[in-house]
Amino acid sequence: MLHYILQTIVFQLFFLLVYDVFLNKETFFNWNRIYLLGTAVLSILLPFIKIKYLKETLPTEYIEALPVVILGQESTEVNVPIALDAVTIVPTMPFWEIILYIGIVIALAFFLFKLSRILFFVFKNPKQRISKAFIVSLLNSSAAFSFFHYIFLGEHIREADKQTIVKHELVHVTQRHTIDLMFFEMLRVFFWFNPLVYMYQIRMATLHEYIADAHAVKYQDKNQYYQNLLSEVFDTKHISFINTFFNQSLIKKRIVMLSKSRSKQINLIKYVLLIPVVFGMLVYTSAEAQKEGYNITTQQIDDDGQYQELDDEELKEKLYSNILEMEKAGMTFTEILIAYKPKSDLYIISRVDYYKSQMADKYMLDKGETPVKDLSKQQKMTYADYLAYKKTDAAKLLWESDIKDGILRLVVSDRKKLTDAEKARKKSKIELLKKDDNFRGLLTTDGKLSTVFYKKGNSKENKNEESELIMLNEVEVPFALVDQAPVFPGCEALASNTEKRNCMSGKIQEYLARNFNADIANTLGLTGRQRINVIFKIDTKGDVIGIRSRAPHPDLEAEAIRVIKSLPKITPGKQRGQNVIVPYTLPIIFQVQDKSVVDETVIVAYGENNKVDASTDKRHENNTDQDIEVPFAVIDQVPVFPGCEGLTANEEKKRCMSDKISGFVNHKFNTDIATVLGLTGRQRINVIFKIDAEGNITGIRSRAPHPELEKEAVRVISLLPKMTPGQHNGKNVTVPYSLPIVFEVDNTQLLDETAIVGYADDSVNNSIPFAVVNKAPTFPECASLDNESEQKDCTITQIQEHVNRNFNTDLAKSLGLKGKLRINVVFRITKEGAIAIERSRAPHPELEAEAIRVIKSMPKLIPGEHEGEKVDVLYSLPIIFQVQK
Repeated sequence: MLHYILQTIVFQLFFLLVYDVFLNKETFFNWNRIYLLGTAVLSILLPFIKIKYLKETLPTEYIEALPVVILGQESTEVNVPIALDAVTIVPTMPFWEIILYIGIVIALAFFLFKLSRILFFVFKNPKQRISKAFIVSLLNSSAAFSFFHYIFLGEHIREADKQTIVKHELVHVTQRHTIDLMFFEMLRVFFWFNPLVYMYQIRMATLHEYIADAHAVKYQDKNQYYQNLLSEVFDTKHISFINTFFNQSLIKKRIVMLSKSRSKQINLIKYVLLIPVVFGMLVYTSAEAQKEGYNITTQQIDDDGQYQELDDEELKEKLYSNILEMEKAGMTFTEILIAYKPKSDLYIISRVDYYKSQMADKYMLDKGETPVKDLSKQQKMTYADYLAYKKTDAAKLLWESDIKDGILRLVVSDRKKLTDAEKARKKSKIELLKKDDNFRGLLTTDGKLSTVFYKKGNSKENKNEESELIMLNEVEVPFALVDQAPVFPGCEALASNTEKRNCMSGKIQEYLARNFNADIANTLGLTGRQRINVIFKIDTKGDVIGIRSRAPHPDLEAEAIRVIKSLPKITPGKQRGQNVIVPYTLPIIFQVQDKSVVDETVIVAYGENNKVDASTDKRHENNTDQDIEVPFAVIDQVPVFPGCEGLTANEEKKRCMSDKISGFVNHKFNTDIATVLGLTGRQRINVIFKIDAEGNITGIRSRAPHPELEKEAVRVISLLPKMTPGQHNGKNVTVPYSLPIVFEVDNTQLLDETAIVGYADDSVNNSIPFAVVNKAPTFPECASLDNESEQKDCTITQIQEHVNRNFNTDLAKSLGLKGKLRINVVFRITKEGAIAIERSRAPHPELEAEAIRVIKSMPKLIPGEHEGEKVDVLYSLPIIFQVQK
């Protein structure tokens, strides 16, 4: 919006300069009236007009996105909420925009006040109709002006002058001059800060008087008309959108204009000046802005196609709204940051990527996260500031110091014309490259083109510098455009690019499923759906290079890089008969089926079928092949439920097994347990189990709103019949399976779900997360229980019951809220056992206040302990309830 306002002001300035310099003194009054009205409208519309023939568009760079690799069986729904801050964040309005709207409101109030004064004159004073107008007699006044079809005459005006004044004002009425002034008055409301709008209105009002005077003197002697203008005692109403006969500031100009001779017709050619002015403005609004200093060939800094026409502020608003849409669509905090952080090591990133990174940082700050560095300065930098910074020595040295894949870096002003200092720096880096085997190349960039010198061999074996180093253009061809796609081993016999591409995707999926160590997530205490984004390139030799990854934890990033690095050598892609580099992106998604951390992070822990697990461990302790777990998504042959053996396709067997298991659970599950327990509303139980290499059901775990429901789910799943085991690469393997059980209990009460999760950030007031504390805080009523596990479960139950008893759920109805509502409260149980609120989020401030009130009303707890000392323990409590119709 700010860019639009500035454009409008600049255009109006140009138009007024043309008017004042070339047209103001001409007697082509009607032409000037059209000019002022037309250019005022043009100044508003031109910023929106984009003519494609005037716009230069650069091609965008493509990176091939491989299909998502899913490790393990992907869960289709989130079972129990364990993430904080799942409340839509509304971007704050800039301060200047707040001032703008306040000014508009005040200007509108002034306008309405002035309008009410005119209407007051109309209704209060006597009126009579003449011709096309009404004469309104103003009591105790000598003013004379017109407004639409009303002519206002003060009773103190001499009768001899009234006829002349009426003729003058009738011109204003018949030519509808009030409409012109009302148009500019509305511009003054919305552009109250713009002095050029006021200048436009003054010039239009002056022009109106010239037009009316020119008509009036046709029926009266000029000298007599001059006397009328000069002799009156002026009592003009100071209202900007009326046409006044007695306006002291205009009288001299009116007399001068009346005495002028008519302009020659040849002077009409001056209006042609408008054409190049408007054309120049169209070129400016339509053309793609070229940022000063850099015209990138391989490093593109131009806008993405869909964002070309947005200015910086509009682009930032658009990108931030996209983040909020991603959040609404269910993307996690980490996934959003991965999608919005730059995925390029280019010296200069594009304008869109720059603002994506800035908005990702803003989103992180708005979510209350603590960044590793101060982002306040970066948040204020525009893309122009960024480009200016990239020209500094500090920026160049910083980028050069970030050595990746053994490639040294050098930034120069002009790659083809190095300065003496740049030559010396390049020589020193080449010497370093020759002496140190840890480096394999030197990348030189000037922001327009990048080149890389690669070592040809070991520097000790090659004494000739020219034979030691070869220069290659760093050419990258998108997969969608490359003539011959890279070929994964085993896909060589296929003919078309499409077949090779599909084969490669499948092979990489299988490779990752076999080699990726998903247990790392369990070790790190991560739970639920995890997403890793990997970017890599297949170079001209078929090697995998330039691997970068983004993940919720650095160890997952390192594991992803390790697996991608271990990919076999691939036949490189070709373009026009030459090997080229082909970039790829690879999303890896897997579900952590946690065995221990879940017990500590969710209010109801997994129920373990220890008997089954013990027998399973004993049966398999000497059979390592059968311990292999293969995700359902990539297994060669899925497990087969009794009765589904006659089917051939994996998909058919999968559907049959799902139907059979669903029918079995519906038949065996005792839903009356929920009623006996006093549970109401929609109940959801998540069950995780495995079908082992012998077809037995093992590793059953469940999660439910009550331990009794967990036990019932484990009981029913343990009754499943023996199945035909799944097979992968010709061997029987273990296949994990996830089963959500959902049923409805009548008479749903308002508050139906609360959960406590351990907060994963131990940086808040030096608190210990619930997930890792040695001994959790204990509710007073639970202190007499035998062991810490029972005390912990009892404490969680007590907190639930406390919230259910004390939370005023009618508050949501009184606030007019509807549907499913979620409140997040993060609090600490201090070393003294007291409750300290860290933060809360809710759809309404009063719900936040109610949640804080309820949590604060909890009794003093026995504090938690860690490594023998009492510590603060951090909790997160999502409160979810349904407002019934």
